[in-house]
Amino acid sequence: MQDLAEGVAHFQQDVFPAKAELFARLATTHRPHSLFISCSDARVVPELITQQEPGELFVIRTAGNLVPAHAAAGDGATGTDGVAAGIEYALAVLGVRSIVVCGHSACGAMTALATGQDLAELPAVAGWLRHAAPTGTPHGEVEVLIRNNVAAQLANLATHPAVARALAADAVTLHGWVYDIPSGTVERIDPATGRSAALAA
Repeated sequence: MQDLAEGVAHFQQDVFPAKAELFARLATTHRPHSLFISCSDARVVPELITQQEPGELFVIRTAGNLVPAHAAAGDGATGTDGVAAGIEYALAVLGVRSIVVCGHSACGAMTALATGQDLAELPAVAGWLRHAAPTGTPHGEVEVLIRNNVAAQLANLATHPAVARALAADAVTLHGWVYDIPSGTVERIDPATGRSAALAA
């Protein structure tokens, strides 16, 4: 906790004054250009990777960067889906023009699936991971599953009504990325084939 408090003090003393004009504008304006769906992993920081300022990304973080497919009432959906609500709000209210689903190297969620880890002691995690791509890969090929999972989550994303409407109106574009932690490189994933290529500026 001390580290966090010291960080806040540094922000208030050194960072905030240098960006005071930006924060004054953000106090009354919230118009991010992109929705960025990434893993909850602490090593993945969307604003740092993309070098975006506060207010430019609307971020949803989930274990394994998973996006459950839309479930209509009566389809077995239970409770409130925070991911679906965030997606709907980003498109219908904020008007984002692009959505990125970003996986990453050494993902714990994908490692658990690819290696067949026993999740009996983690029932909530096991339940959540049912939204991941089917493993369908040779045992242990985590990197393959990471890429396949990004493509699967893009497909799930497209089932959400707000996304389907925006796609039909050519009002949003979907992008799949994989961030490599040790090298800092980012690959884009073709949602149709699952193949990857270097992300071009």
